[in-house]
Amino acid sequence: MHSHTMELPRLIEIGEKNIADFGKFLKTLNKPKKVSLISGTNVQKVLRKKIEKSLNSNKIKFVWHTSIDNQIESLNQIQKNVKKDKADLIAGIGGGRSVDTAKLISYNLEIPFVSLPTAASHDGMASPFVSVKSDKPHSIVATAPMGVFVDIDIIKKAPKKLLASGCGDLIANIIAVKDWQLGHEKKKEYYGRYAADLALMSAKIVMENSSEFAKKGPDARVIVEGLISAGVASCIAGSSRPCSGAEHLFSHALDKIAPGIGLHGEKCGIGSILIGKLQGQDWKKIVSTLKNVGAPTTAKEIGLTEDMVIEALTIAQELRPERYTILKEIKMTNIKAKNLAKSTKVI
Repeated sequence: MHSHTMELPRLIEIGEKNIADFGKFLKTLNKPKKVSLISGTNVQKVLRKKIEKSLNSNKIKFVWHTSIDNQIESLNQIQKNVKKDKADLIAGIGGGRSVDTAKLISYNLEIPFVSLPTAASHDGMASPFVSVKSDKPHSIVATAPMGVFVDIDIIKKAPKKLLASGCGDLIANIIAVKDWQLGHEKKKEYYGRYAADLALMSAKIVMENSSEFAKKGPDARVIVEGLISAGVASCIAGSSRPCSGAEHLFSHALDKIAPGIGLHGEKCGIGSILIGKLQGQDWKKIVSTLKNVGAPTTAKEIGLTEDMVIEALTIAQELRPERYTILKEIKMTNIKAKNLAKSTKVI
């Protein structure tokens, strides 16, 4: 039996209009004297004063670093600057990019990090995985956050499509867990039922509440808790298995073919429709759930062409040959891919 390591967040705080407590949260966590703050320019415009006030009142020194993109060169530059700070803690404040940047730098410099997400667009806020533009098309393992701090009021103010994207990333867990079970059956791969059930529960809560969300919009707190639970499921599994199957490979393939088109969770949601049909799951229920939460269900809605979808389906499994998914069992030709996408109305 192979051993694997579980690294979990030590402290998670979810509140509303609680940004003023950020300094106190950090102090409770590991009494830092100095923190390196990584965020994008927009987030700094909106939150900088509030965060500085909170850190100052808790006598925590800080240095800001601006995350521009997730290219390796940019990350290396920020890493050099963060190293000079000699900080006790790194905080990633913002959407996926800033949190991922902080996560990777934290891992490389062996300094703990905290995530303060400003949007609930995917499960990276609590997971140990990072999406970086490198030669690897998929996520790489870094470190789980020591703490996660969420102000729901900030999440609610983010564009609606970000929350819908978060729902797409959660629904993907239904596909991922089925692929994980397949890997266990066919390749005797480790399968952890606890991690799988936790990931599935996060997806089912979205599906069960989706008709309610259709009337009032997705509940930000429910989605945030689901995304944190999904991140924790990956921590427990010691891999991204409970949250990333063939639908994520499809999303990564699109990143390669059509970089910058569509949000991660949107592509995973569309991938879940396609792969759900291949797995013999209730893909129509996935379609109706995505529609209810305001997430796209067709390629056209996010600016993808038919050819992009077909190519992504045919190359998806090659991107990660060691990961066993339903795509290992089907020789995905252009004709099969086209028929699948047409039959699900993705194209």
